[in-house]
Order: sequence, then C-alpha cells, then structure tokens
Amino acid sequence: MTTQEQTIDPQLQAEIDRQLATIRRGAVEIIPQEELIAKLKKSLTKGKPLHIKLGLDPSAPDIHLGHTVVLQKMRQFQDLGHHVTIIIGDYTGMIGDPTGKSETRKQLTPEQVKHNAETYVTQLYKVLDQAKTSIRYNSEWLAPMNFADVIGLAAKTTVARMLERDDFEKRYNSQQPISLHEFFYPLMQGYDSVALECDVELGGTDQKFNLLMGRMLQKEYGKEQQIILTMPLIEGLDGVQKMSKSLGNYIGIDEAPNEMYGKTMSIPDELMAKYYELVTDLPTEEVEGIKAGMASGELHPRDLKMRLGREIVRMYHGEEAAQAAEENFKTIFQKRALPTDIPEVTVEAGTVWIVKLLVDLGMAPSNGEARRLVQQGGVKINEEKVDAADAQIELIDGMVVQAGKRKFAKIKLG
Repeated sequence: MTTQEQTIDPQLQAEIDRQLATIRRGAVEIIPQEELIAKLKKSLTKGKPLHIKLGLDPSAPDIHLGHTVVLQKMRQFQDLGHHVTIIIGDYTGMIGDPTGKSETRKQLTPEQVKHNAETYVTQLYKVLDQAKTSIRYNSEWLAPMNFADVIGLAAKTTVARMLERDDFEKRYNSQQPISLHEFFYPLMQGYDSVALECDVELGGTDQKFNLLMGRMLQKEYGKEQQIILTMPLIEGLDGVQKMSKSLGNYIGIDEAPNEMYGKTMSIPDELMAKYYELVTDLPTEEVEGIKAGMASGELHPRDLKMRLGREIVRMYHGEEAAQAAEENFKTIFQKRALPTDIPEVTVEAGTVWIVKLLVDLGMAPSNGEARRLVQQGGVKINEEKVDAADAQIELIDGMVVQAGKRKFAKIKLG
C-alpha cells in the first residue's frame, strides 16, 4: 500500500473501490488504470462528474445487442453519477470507419447519415438515462475547420503511425488500395475528444487505435489526456462471428418480444455467461453466482437460457412482455402447438407462388431469402412442410403459414 493510499479517507477509498469494480465489469482494458483512479478521486473530492464519451457512426440505422455492450457500460457510468456524451459521427460517418475492412468503405450521403442518426438517437434511450445524456454531432466542430486547420491536424501524426493499424498494414502489404481520406477517420474521431475535453472514452476492442489517437491528440493540443476503456466484441447467435446485422446473427433491441426471446434461446450454451455479464443489467454479484452455478452444474443450461431470454425482453419491452414471450416459446417449442396470437393477414382469394406469398406476408425480405427458406425446409402450411420453391399455394381462409421457427401468419380472405 502506498503512502497516498494510507492517508486517503477510508470512505472516499471505499467509494473509489466501488466505482472501479463497476467500471471493470466486463472490460478488456483500462489504459492507464492508475490515471482512472486519480480521476475518480478528483471527481469525488471536488464533486464534479467525469465526462464520458462514446462515438457512434450512423452507418446502420438499427441498434442490436452487440452495440449495447458499450451502451450498458455508459449506463453504469451514469448510475455512478458521471455525465455521458454520445457523439453521433455525422461527419466521420460520411467517410466510414475503416476498422476491420479489407477495402475502402462506400461513403454515405448526408441524407443517409441524417436518417440513420435519427433512428440511433431514438433507440439509445432504451439503454441510457435520457436526462443524464448529451447528444452531440461532430459536424459541430469538424465542419467549421478550414484547410489550414486540417493540415495542422494531419501534422500531429505520421504515415508510419497510421500503418501501425492492423487493417491498414494488411491492406498496404497486400497492395490493396488505401484512400487518403481514410487516414483522416482516426484523426477526426480523435479530435472529438479534443473538442469535448473528455475524461474517459469507451469503445470495442477493435476501436483501440482510434481511442488512443484521441488520447494522443489531447496531449498534442495541451489537454488533459483521456482514459481508454475497451469492451469485448460479443459473438452473435452463430457463436463464432461478431454480432452483425449483415451476417444475420443479431438480436435487435427494437425486435418483437417473441423474436427476441426465440433468438436468445438459440445462443450457444458456452456464450451464456458472457451475455449475462455484458448485455443484461443484473447486479455483478448475481452474474457471478450464475457463472458459479454453471461451472458446478447446479444450474441447468436450459433454465439459464430461458431466464436470459426473459431478462433481455424485460429490458426492452417490460416484465409482462417477457413473461408472455416465454409462454409463447413454451407453447410452440415445448408443447409443439401453434401460438394463440397469430396475426391475421387479409389477402385476395386465389393461387399464389409460395415465394411471393412469403414476401407479401413480410416473412422474407426478398424472393431469394424466401426461396432459401423453402429449400432449407423452413416453411410450413397448416403444419405441413412445403418442399418445392416453385409450389403454387391455393389460399384458404384460416390457413396458417409458418416461416422458420418464430414467424406465423393466418390467412384471411378479403
């Protein structure tokens, strides 16, 4: 124990320890932790909350559980009394984050960025406390910069430093093109921290280079340096790839309760502890108890997965919806019965191609997806499997169409 720790007020030390334990939950790295402890002490002594930053590029309009890993950490900072700022990267979003990309990303139009940003902001408050959240757009400080400002910013780092990024290095070594504007992405994200004078910045482990760029630029501009906190990337429903909408292995926070619950039940058993820790709001002690019960075999994986489904649905739709989703799942998968609340869809009488029917009912986004569903044996009419993708279906009043394990529709002839 250092002299400083020996002389610190015991109550203050206890509160620092409590906050640090919460901040550490699920985190991969805190860079550097000693500076975070010093910032917490200063914050508590002066009664001034820390300023926590998270940058989001509105490259896709929907938030899924993978995004909520860092959002949950932001909520924990809020609950500890600190102030959080979400930076919507409307300017950086027009470049697109090159992290993990093997080629130059297609630039978004201002209209696309604006639409995606509006959807993001609406969904953020399903996790964050709106009263304790600031939303800023980095066009506020990036748009007014003139060419001399941009040159000054670019002079703060080197090409060699940029090529330390794993994705840039791989593309450079394999002679894949790197557009010059992509180098500005980490500089622009880093400058966000300079503009807002952040104390802590959060991001996934894949964002480490960008986060450290912000810390470096703060020093270059004579600001107090921020702490970097990285969170793990969570695997999707396949248990292998990072959760991603483009891969179809995601659980969206705007999805219907039955869909959320059903998807949760398909998570591999070995990922349950990670999901409990990173995407639920259960107390740490309870999560640790669940982990211990899993390890000892005292808790059954099926029961834990059902509880995980309830917790996730509860967080975004409420307790009543969580209980109903569980009953719906039991009815369909355990009792092998049809759900009682199948939505009715009014259609005209006649005969229709099964692929067109699935698309018209909203059960598949495209003919290709609908055809794939049929070929994989995932489509049933009145509980009878449809074997051929070219099948013509005669529409009958009351007919039940099922696509996959969770999508149902009852035909009503108009």
